[in-house]
Amino acid sequence: MRQVLAQPGDRVAAGQVLIILEAMKMENEIKSPIEGIVGSMTARIESAVAAGDPLCVVEPWEPQFDEG
Repeated sequence: MRQVLAQPGDRVAAGQVLIILEAMKMENEIKSPIEGIVGSMTARIESAVAAGDPLCVVEPWEPQFDEG
């Protein structure tokens, strides 16, 4: 894990880079698949991760409309 760019509670856009991983001397961007709110972030800088490890949870963002 090279860099964590989002924290729990952050609102993120679809396609926004959340995490940068380093593998085989290459940096790989992990992007949010949806617009949402970062729920939990299990990724830690300088920690090793395996294929399939959960790194981050992004909950769908639902706009709140004022009915008043």
